[in-house]
Amino acid sequence: MTTGEDKKATRYFPIGDSAVVVEFGNTITPQVHALVQKMAFAVGLSMINGLVEVVPAYRSLTVYYDALLTDYETLVAQLRLAEERSETIPLPPSRRIKIPVSYGGQHGPDIESVAKYNNLSVEELIQLHSSQQYLVYMLGFTPGFPYMGSLQRKILAPRKESPSAKVPAGSLGLAGEQTGIYPFESPGGWQIIGWTSMKMFDLGLDPPATLAPGDIVEFEVAGH
Repeated sequence: MTTGEDKKATRYFPIGDSAVVVEFGNTITPQVHALVQKMAFAVGLSMINGLVEVVPAYRSLTVYYDALLTDYETLVAQLRLAEERSETIPLPPSRRIKIPVSYGGQHGPDIESVAKYNNLSVEELIQLHSSQQYLVYMLGFTPGFPYMGSLQRKILAPRKESPSAKVPAGSLGLAGEQTGIYPFESPGGWQIIGWTSMKMFDLGLDPPATLAPGDIVEFEVAGH
């Protein structure tokens, strides 16, 4: 349930002339993200006129609307009602998804430097990364790219000082307290430690993204 403190922290503000951001506090935690997910679910059930899209992030929700069908003040009033309803809406159980990963070698060119940065062996890094479950907080950067967290402090690594021009599709990377998978070949600055054959985005599917905010992911060492 949303506490009084959470309510006080909730902020509404415009982004341009066709979007509203609903912000839940200043911290990135599973508890705050649950508020985001409940709000997204409640908005989806509210049949709001002019609603175009709802995009959840780590600690906020961006609501896009058609300015020809509604206006900022009207939409915010409806969103506040949805926020009140969200307190009593139970979230559906999280999907639990296992993703096979080939760590290191040609698929993980940065794994040795990440291990060295943390005073670990490559084997220890692989064991630590694959031994926990990760919450999918949001999708972004490219279609279907999952931002997952949070990494154990023992395996944190900064972004690269010079981003790579081409990161292959399926690459598994680290950046700060996050881990994520590149759905497409693209430039990128994350430390690449492995690769998965699981496709992260397919326009032929509905929904096209393999993962969604709220999913729980576990990485399996390929071949084990």
